[in-house]
Amino acid sequence: MSLSTHLEDGFFIAIGIIICLQVTVILSSAISTRFRRRRSSISLGRLQLPEIIVKDNRVQLYTYGMNLYRDMLEDIYSAKKCICIESFIWKADRIGTAFKEAVTKKAREGVDVYVIFDNFANMVVPSEFKRFPANIHLMRYKAWRRLWDFFDPRRLARDHRKLLVIDQQIGYVGGYNIGDLYGAKWRDTHVRIAGEGAKNLYSSFVDFWNAHSDESDHMTKVTGSLFPYIRLYANDATRLMFPIRSMYIEAIDLAKERILLTTPYFIPDRFVLNSLIRAAKRGVDVRLMVPEQSNHLLADWLARTYFTECLRQGIRIFLYQGAMIHAKTATIDRTWSTIGTANLDRLSLVGNFELNVEFLNPEVADQMEVIFIADLQHCRELQLHEWVHRPILQKLGELVLSPLWPFL
Repeated sequence: MSLSTHLEDGFFIAIGIIICLQVTVILSSAISTRFRRRRSSISLGRLQLPEIIVKDNRVQLYTYGMNLYRDMLEDIYSAKKCICIESFIWKADRIGTAFKEAVTKKAREGVDVYVIFDNFANMVVPSEFKRFPANIHLMRYKAWRRLWDFFDPRRLARDHRKLLVIDQQIGYVGGYNIGDLYGAKWRDTHVRIAGEGAKNLYSSFVDFWNAHSDESDHMTKVTGSLFPYIRLYANDATRLMFPIRSMYIEAIDLAKERILLTTPYFIPDRFVLNSLIRAAKRGVDVRLMVPEQSNHLLADWLARTYFTECLRQGIRIFLYQGAMIHAKTATIDRTWSTIGTANLDRLSLVGNFELNVEFLNPEVADQMEVIFIADLQHCRELQLHEWVHRPILQKLGELVLSPLWPFL
């Protein structure tokens, strides 16, 4: 058999393995979400956090979804010119219907309404609900449209962003999707920015719309002032640009005292993990908060493969109990903070379309610490001696699943 034949066979075998792994990840995620979607067994804390002024921008943090949805809907109904809404998941339930009715009403009143949601993430949402009136600009983002797109890593990216911008003056971004479950039963974090900083959120929406919409008329981009205290980082999978990962690594490497991280799925690449380990070794208090049991069984098992090394290197791990914590946040040295849509996993950091806001502001950082400390009341700290003596079958399962980490 010739060398070319061997190479050809090897190529098709490799492609087959990649497809099988992708299908495995997709199916396991769907199945685990189906069976692990549960009600919270705790009363989620509803912190009353005061509004913060950051260079003429009014900044409001949210840790309870129903309060967030109330304010989002109020701002939508107050819109005069333009509404831009983008959500990874938009459920056809009471909350989802309230948002759809709100944007539909404003479109009838003459407000320009743009809607984006990820088509793959909303496969189980009824088709009728995903139809909007003709006077609403709609994009159902499709990761792949042709069979060969499946072999292009850029086409496997999903639109994981959650963004709302009203009249270019008010912007929301964070971890909350749109739905009853997320609003009342999950612990997440979102931020509202009112002021010049919202224009940069609008600009990010425009960039995504113009790059992926089938409509011939493009939106007009407006660039706001680049405040040094509020910065926007947008991952663009099509252009293979992933600044959120670099933002995290740089901030971690500069840490001197304390790093507080919250993420629903902890599957970092080696560079991110090494940054955290280096910080712990130089005496930084590194604390990681993750759900004890998330909505993705596979992600949980893969995350556990990192726990032993983290604990041995001095990183403290806190397991959030009784509810799904879905926040994607970090705060460092009571100065730097980030809130957004990116998890600390490969899919978010070097895969999907994501959006994070960075704050260089002590007041924002103080509130982020208050939130982290409040969440600790629902956590138990994982100890190294406990972890190394976990059941052998659990260790074996982690070993078997570990090759899947590049796909999550």
